[in-house]
Amino acid sequence: MPSNNNPNLIHLAVPKGRIEAGVIGLLGAAGIKLRSGPRGYRPVSSVPGYEVKLLKPQTIVEMLNAGSRDVGFTGADWVAEKDVDLVELLDTGLDPVQLVAAAPEALLVDGDLPDRPLVIAGEFQRLTKQWIAQKEMAATFVRSYGATEVFPPEDADVIVDITATGETLKANGLVIVEELLRSTTRLYASPSALDKPEKRAAIDSLVLSLRSVIEARGRAICGCIQQAANLTLTAKDQRLASSFYGDPQRAQDVRQSGRMVHARFWERYRNYAEMAEIFCG
Repeated sequence: MPSNNNPNLIHLAVPKGRIEAGVIGLLGAAGIKLRSGPRGYRPVSSVPGYEVKLLKPQTIVEMLNAGSRDVGFTGADWVAEKDVDLVELLDTGLDPVQLVAAAPEALLVDGDLPDRPLVIAGEFQRLTKQWIAQKEMAATFVRSYGATEVFPPEDADVIVDITATGETLKANGLVIVEELLRSTTRLYASPSALDKPEKRAAIDSLVLSLRSVIEARGRAICGCIQQAANLTLTAKDQRLASSFYGDPQRAQDVRQSGRMVHARFWERYRNYAEMAEIFCG
């Protein structure tokens, strides 16, 4: 448990890595600015009452579960993988990704995995083994520690990995077979922290501030993105593009169809994405 003379100090965990900048930006917009401290993994908060530490997302889950961190930002994918009892306080909407099963297209039979023993690689051991059991597959699981997409075809038949756009999978000759879950960066609390009235009040205040920022951003971004779409996409293009959000495989199918009408759409869609990124952030 944290050792500090102030029993009401909020021990906050911020994820390091690809989602770090988004979380720090969100906290800053809510008035909690973090600056590098004398020790790199302990940024200093501009608002008194917080002790902050940078940790890997999966470690944050474990520390919240142990009660050594009061609140922390991490992906819903890692909470599902660790299968722990945390309290979800807020979905930030940051870093939207999917956990998918993917394989070389040449392996598939009529778009499905072949009915034979398979080697499946991934970092998410519990979720992958759960999926294997649900599918009643004869499969051997191999634990990976990054760069999972390079395993097939020599070292694994199938991978289960995180993807945001599918570009890395495509670059490695892989197609999505199935989506296991969707994830975003969320704020979680240790149940033990919420049992303490003083800490709960401070945590509730933090959530309220963050939610206000997210809602304000959402209103501004939605209008900006729609303007970008109106400038670059036809009404028919927009209907097609909207189908990608519920079906990531659909985007891959359209991009790889070989049809000229889809190639022309994809060029307009890329222009839309670039404009939205530049002007909407």
